[in-house]
Amino acid sequence: MRHDMPQDVPPEGSDAAGYRTLDRHSCLRRLRGGIVGRVVFTDGALPAAQPVNYVLDGEEVLFRTASAGKVAAATRGAVVAFQVDDIDPAARTGWSVLGVGEAYEVVDPQRLAQVSGLGLDTWAPLASNHVVCVPLQVLTGRELVRIPAVPLRRLAEAEG
Repeated sequence: MRHDMPQDVPPEGSDAAGYRTLDRHSCLRRLRGGIVGRVVFTDGALPAAQPVNYVLDGEEVLFRTASAGKVAAATRGAVVAFQVDDIDPAARTGWSVLGVGEAYEVVDPQRLAQVSGLGLDTWAPLASNHVVCVPLQVLTGRELVRIPAVPLRRLAEAEG
């Protein structure tokens, strides 16, 4: 970041709020480096989110879940979202990536063998080998770019 910029001007490539849009490649790179994300689905006509550990295989997110659980039932053939983010409160920076796709259960023995080689594990002790795949048909992301805070007194002067 350039130090000669006025405090109320966002860095080049970001919007007025200090967010920079991430392209697909940048979103995939961030997903590739993650361990835990959230699968967002519909449960009884209401939105629900569940943290899961995952792996990225190409442009598909894979995670394991119990075959009798809510996540498994809610993701069979449904359009779901998958979100991963990384926030640094001290630095006031971070990013968030959101993918959307039609989830399906991986049942092909060859694909299951391939998935087992990716290191997909589960932290939940009762989770089974039920593997869910979310092809990332839509993928968006934003990065919060640090902009020095404007003192409240200066904001009030600008508004008044």
